[in-house]
Amino acid sequence: MSTPSQSASPASSPTATLPQIHHVYQLYRALVATSPLRGDAGLGGKLLFAGGLHAYGRDLLYASNIAGAASLAASADAEEQRSAIREGVVDFVVTSLAEALRILKNEVRKAQAVSVGIAADQRLIVKEMLERGVLPDLLPQRESKDDGLGSGDRQRFLDQGALAIGEGVPEDGRFVSWTVNGQHARWLARLDLCAQSVLPPEDVERHRWLRLAPRYLGRLAQKVRTASLTEEELARFRDRAAALVIEEGGKNMAADGAPLVVSIQPMKASS
Repeated sequence: MSTPSQSASPASSPTATLPQIHHVYQLYRALVATSPLRGDAGLGGKLLFAGGLHAYGRDLLYASNIAGAASLAASADAEEQRSAIREGVVDFVVTSLAEALRILKNEVRKAQAVSVGIAADQRLIVKEMLERGVLPDLLPQRESKDDGLGSGDRQRFLDQGALAIGEGVPEDGRFVSWTVNGQHARWLARLDLCAQSVLPPEDVERHRWLRLAPRYLGRLAQKVRTASLTEEELARFRDRAAALVIEEGGKNMAADGAPLVVSIQPMKASS
C-alpha cells in the first residue's frame, strides 16, 4: 500500500491521509494511556494544553477531541487560525485567554469535548496561564519550540499536578484501513459496523475511536476509515465485509454503476 505524504489532498487518494490519521491515533492512544477513558465521557472534564496550531499541535487537538477532553492551543499566525477552523481542528478561535476560559469552563463542567484556539503567541498565553493559575491536566509529550512551553514553564505545570502525555505506547494490533470505490458515506458506515462487531465489547478505547474518529477527523477520514486490529480480528473483519458484499448482491453498486470494491489493508510497518 502506498503512503503519500501528509500534505497530500484528501481528494487525491482515499489513503492519502493515512500517515496523518495514524499519527493522530498514536497520540490518541498516548492520551488514553496517560489519563484513562471514563466510560462514555472519555476524557470529559480534563483540560489539555496542546501548544500551537502547527502540525503536531493540530494532530494532538484531533486526538483530544476524539478522546473527549477540552483542549486549548494558541497561534499568532492568521493562516493557521483560519485553517484550524476550516478543517475542524478547533471549534472556536478567540482573541484572549479570558474568552477561551469562559468556553472551556462550561464544557469541562459538562464533561464535553471542545477545542479552543487563541489568536495570540502561545508563549504569551503560557505566561498568562501561569500568572492566573490556570492548570491544564495534560501537556504535550515533549518540549518543543512550537508549543510555547519553556522548560521552566513546563516544570511549573508538572509540579502543580499536570501530566505530560506518554510516548511510544505499543499499538494493540495492526493499523488497518478500509475504503470503497464509491458511495463512501453509505458503505463505510456499514463496514464500520462490521469492524465494531469483531472488537471485544469492553474495549472502550477502540470502540470510541471507530465511533468518533470519522466525526472529528472530518475531511481526513471522508473516504477512509481505520482501526487497530489483531490478526484474528482482521481475518474476521475481512470475512464479515465479504459477507456484506455478497448479501447486498445487485444493490452493491458504486456511484458510477460499477460493482462495489472494498479494500482492506494493514498499514506497512515502514509507513
